[in-house]
Amino acid sequence: QVQLVESGGGLVQAGGSLRLSCAASGRTFSSYPMGWFRQAPGKEREFVAAITWSGGKIWYADSVKGRFTISSDNAKKTVYLQMNSLKPEDTAVYYCAVGRVNFVPTVGAMDNWGKGTLVTVSS
Repeated sequence: QVQLVESGGGLVQAGGSLRLSCAASGRTFSSYPMGWFRQAPGKEREFVAAITWSGGKIWYADSVKGRFTISSDNAKKTVYLQMNSLKPEDTAVYYCAVGRVNFVPTVGAMDNWGKGTLVTVSS
């Protein structure tokens, strides 16, 4: 069982940057991707980005391509989400979770969710 703890959220002005961290404890598998999702108030949880622990495969939602960068540190068992050029529509609770070997960027195909970290982008 993997436990995930997100951190790094906060309040930032539009155009600013934040870096989120997702620390994993317990047994992790290099072939299982780690994903970031977000849920805005009144909306469904949506995919943001994902990465394999080796860094060999990376996926992004179209809405964040070119602005967000996902990375992983195997030694620290931590996955990062660098968010630049933030927009008010990026406001959400950001969650990390464990994907499956044949990665599918949907909520139902993820396991071991963290509790999330709140990102608020003011205009």
